[in-house]
Order: sequence, then structure tokens, then C-alpha cells
Amino acid sequence: MIKHFLLSLAAVGGLAQAAPSLQQFFEPAQFKDAVISPSGRYVALRVGNSTLRDGLVVVDSETQSVIGGARPTEYDIGDIRWVNENRLVYSVLNIRRKSGEDHFAPGLYAVDRDGKNTRQLVSHDWTSTNDNMVHVEPWSTYLMNDEGAQDSDFIYMLRLEWKDHFVERTDLVKLNTSTGQSTFVNRPEAAQSWMLDRKGEPSIMVSSKEGKETIHYRDPASGTWRALGTFPAYDSGEGGIAPIGFVDDKQMLVKARLNGDKAALHTLDLASGKADPEPLVSLSDFDFSGSMVYSNKRLLGIHYLADARSSLWFDADMKAAQAEVDKKLPGMVNLLTPPTAPEVPWLLVESYSDRQPRTYSLYNSKTGQLKVVGMGRPDINPAEMGRQELVKVNARDGMQIPAWLTKPAKGGNKLPMVVIVHWGPYVRGNEWGWDPDSQFLASRGYAVLEPEYRGSTGFGFKLFSAGLKQWGLKMQDDIADSVKWAVEKGIADPDRVCIMGSTYGGYAALMGLVNDPGLYRCGIAYKAITDIPTMYDVGMSLKGDRQGDYKTKDVPKLVGDLKMDAAQFVATSPLKQAARIKRPLLLAHGEEDLRVPFSHFSKIRWALQDAKADAEFVKYVGEDHWFTLKTRLDFWGRVEKFLDKHIGAGAQAK
Repeated sequence: MIKHFLLSLAAVGGLAQAAPSLQQFFEPAQFKDAVISPSGRYVALRVGNSTLRDGLVVVDSETQSVIGGARPTEYDIGDIRWVNENRLVYSVLNIRRKSGEDHFAPGLYAVDRDGKNTRQLVSHDWTSTNDNMVHVEPWSTYLMNDEGAQDSDFIYMLRLEWKDHFVERTDLVKLNTSTGQSTFVNRPEAAQSWMLDRKGEPSIMVSSKEGKETIHYRDPASGTWRALGTFPAYDSGEGGIAPIGFVDDKQMLVKARLNGDKAALHTLDLASGKADPEPLVSLSDFDFSGSMVYSNKRLLGIHYLADARSSLWFDADMKAAQAEVDKKLPGMVNLLTPPTAPEVPWLLVESYSDRQPRTYSLYNSKTGQLKVVGMGRPDINPAEMGRQELVKVNARDGMQIPAWLTKPAKGGNKLPMVVIVHWGPYVRGNEWGWDPDSQFLASRGYAVLEPEYRGSTGFGFKLFSAGLKQWGLKMQDDIADSVKWAVEKGIADPDRVCIMGSTYGGYAALMGLVNDPGLYRCGIAYKAITDIPTMYDVGMSLKGDRQGDYKTKDVPKLVGDLKMDAAQFVATSPLKQAARIKRPLLLAHGEEDLRVPFSHFSKIRWALQDAKADAEFVKYVGEDHWFTLKTRLDFWGRVEKFLDKHIGAGAQAK
């Protein structure tokens, strides 16, 4: 059955359509992920489509024949890791969830590469009691980002311990994937986070107290812990550092802002606990964000993110392989991953561009052969996709705002434009690469602008910190100034601009119609925050997807204080200012949303109806924050019609 499924996906690649359909953008990718085995002899692929649940397929690197895999009947496979050359683990999720399924965690299962000896290791039900004969770890046990040694049946996992609805500490568990037996890794005090070294063993533990973080190092010879130093929390902007990886047994790699606005990668001496002030990797326009690439327990290079993802290789052979693959696949981001203990010359290659969705290939570093093992969306024609670029906009106060611009494949000037406000706000919004939302809109003839307004991360601490307590104020001005820039450049038709977004982006779309009605012809807000005090009242519980001391510490600092900033919250509340929304509006929300509870939608709906606003309200019964495929297709179909009516070909002249 698995082999037949793999062949059926390959067959789909031969089908061509004259114009890309809604389904081509928003139905699940067919190949979603790939991981290479420790020796390089096998590749595990996560595969699925709108009909079949996501499953695991193991393919022979040389012959590309399917040798095994797994497909749960009730769940979809999520993250996949190789434990050793024969055994894998995978988490599960349910993309076809039903209303009320809010007690679900990723869980974990183990399986041999031939599909045999499946064993559940971690529960994926918050309500489970583990009263069966086989021990299963509690639901709060999660995979680490770091890979283990991949040379035994053991893996390391994080165990979150809760108290009063927030994470009190994070323990590290060593788990045998064959027997299910587990032990805790010793620690000197309550841990916040952990990191494995280049050999796959626990080496760094970070504890936190009163805004300070202490980094503890575990001596590989004795197993004893010692404190390397205590620093301000990394995200405080006060000189903190964050462990990233290891160079060797003497030097650790850390992320820090030691020389200005942008975070860079530095080496830290494990003996002295001091970081080298001269960065190993620094980017002029971006904070460093990346991961280490190890093979044979040696650091070969770094994958990092600037405008796009890229690689820095210290190893000469990997540098040469990168150059050869880039020659074969020009204009693409090509991320190479070597096996951790190579026995064959195959490297995994993940390739994509702004016009081409992800493709997974194998490259033979000896013969130069490059062969595709899976295409995420084989029916997408890159020639029909738009070009994406990162532009820079000067805001009215002089601050430089990055923004992503995607134009239709045919280009053009004075185009109808959709401004997509990213959901954060305190995250990075986008990166260079194929994106279904912007490409769908570009395929319909719209220019798409996605501002990285102040408060966004990844572009320096100055841009981030300038967004503190600026909801509906300077953050909103950045979005408006980005639109004015596009108009001045002749990109956008000033009479045909629509603003849209979800969560915070939905809030910003509503506030755009409040603050700048002359700038936007229409607005689309889905899963939208509509009032900051309402966010305090109903969006801060464990079920509301807010953890730790988010309500008492983070929100007052980032957004504002309920008492001290009460007047500001009224002036910047779409709910309180609903009567000022005069432009056409599409508002959609899931009835079971826990992250942005449905009351945000229902309250503003009443206010807009009282104001006789030109608004279309869509309530998705049984849906939570993460729309299912059926709802996603319905919503984007409505978006297409709404935009066509107000700024597209069907818009009436005003």
C-alpha cells in the first residue's frame, strides 16, 4: 500500500493545468519533510494528501525503492527522527480534528525502518491515565530540537512540569525507544532549557531566576555540572546570550548582541565562560538565526537565515558539494544535510525558491548524481508564480521597515494590492520562499505587500523594541507608510488596496480601516483580536494557548497595562471604534478558537451590526484556531470573491 501511494504521488506530477486552482495552493503538500538515516543509506519521507493521512515512507537511497514505513489510521504523522540506522520515532497530530479535541499533544511512537515493532512511547492525550500494562510517558514529554547520537536505542526528550498553569521547569529524560524505559538526567537546579553537544549528549542546561539566566555546562569526562556564568535573559536586549551549539570540547557557540543592534554568532570559551567579542558570523541586516550541522561528531557548517536560508561550510568537501548542487539547481535555495555517520556518499538536499515549492533530492558527492525523491507540490508551475523581494521602506519617523513584495508573474504597474499583516506581532513575519497565501493572491493578479512592522523580530533589537506598546499606533503607521511607498513607486493603484490578516494581523486590518479609511478600499480580518482588554480577560488560560507569566509580565511590557494604558486601549480598540469602520469588511472566526476566543468575533459583530457597517460575517462552527482543509478552502474562496468585488476585475468604478 505504501509503494502504491508513493507511485500515485509521482503520477500526479505529470498532470498540468492551464491555471492554478485554489486547491493547488491550500491543499496539503504531498511531500512534507525528509530526514536522512545516520549512514545515508535510507531516507524517511513524510507523505500525504487531502485524502490520505500523513504517513512515513522509508526509501532506499540507492534504488529509491520503498522498504518500509508507517501510517496510523486515526492520526497524521508529524515530526520524524532517526534513532539509529534501524529505528525511527515520530510524533502524531490530527489535521482532520473535530470540535472539542483540545486535549491533544504530539505524543511519540517508535518503529523499525521496515515498519515492524511499533511501540507507543509518549501519550498524546492530556486526559490519559497510563493504567495499561505498557509504560507510556506522560503527554508533556516532547522531542528536542537537537538530534541525539543516533547510535543506540536511546533518545533524549524534554519533560515539561506544570504548576498553576505555567511551566515551572523542563526536565530532560533519557528514553529507550525499544523498551520504553526512561531515566531523568541529573541537574543542579530547575532547568528552563537544555542543549546536546556535537556527540549528541546533554552538555548545556539553562536555569532562570528574576530575569537572569545561568548557563550550566556538564563536563563530558566526569558528568558533573558547573556554572559558566549568569547573564541577563537573551531577549531582554541587555547583553544576554543564548547557547546555539559547539565547535569542539573547548568552545561553545552562542547568539548574542555584543556589538550593536543585531545579534551575531560568537564563540564562548568553556574554561573561562567568556564570549569572544569578535563574531564568528554576523549579518548586516538581520539577527543571526541558525543551526549547526554535525557529521562524525564534528562541526561541518551552519545553516542560517538572512533574507533567505543559506549555509556556511567549514568543511572543504561540503563546500564543494554545495557549489556543485548550486550549479545544477541555479536560482534555488539548496540546503544540504549530510548523514551523522556516513557510510555512503549520499547527501540530502532540500531545494526551493520564491516560485518553486520544496523539493527533496539526494546528491551523490562522488558521482555528482542528483535525483529527486519527492516534490511537495508537483502540480505548481513555477512560471505561473510571482517574484518575491525584500524591500526597505522609510517610516514617517525615519525608521527603516523591511517589507516583502510579491508581484504577479506578468508583473505590471499600478496593480491592485493586498497588504498582509503577519500574525505576531513579536515574531518574524516571512522569509524568501514560496508561500501559498501570497502566491495565490499574485496568481489572481494582485501585488502583495507584507511589512515587517516595528515589533517584528529578526531584524535587530531596535526594530523590535520600537514596537513596545505601539498596537494601533506606530506599528499601524508602519503598515500605512509601506502602502504609501508602494503607491509612490507606481506598484500599487491607490484606489485598489485591501488590508488583511489573522490574530494580530486581523487586529491591524481592522485598525487600518479605523485609522486610514482613505488608504484602504476594503479589509479582511480572520481569527482577529478585536480588543486588548478582551485579550486579557479570555485569552490567557492554558486552554487559551498562553503560558507562563504571559498575562502578568509579558503583555503589560509588550502591549500595555490595563489600568495605566486604559485610555490608549480605548483609542486603539477596533471594538470600541467599530462605528468608524466604513469600508467593506470580511470577518471570519472559528467558533471553538482557543487562542483568540470567539468572543472577539461576537462582540465586534454586534458593534458593527449596530453601526450598519458593510460587513460580511463568517462563523465556522466546530472550528478552532487552526482551520481544517475544508474551512481553509471555503475561506480563501470567499477571499477571492471579496477581493474581486472590491479591488479586482469585478470592482465597480468609484
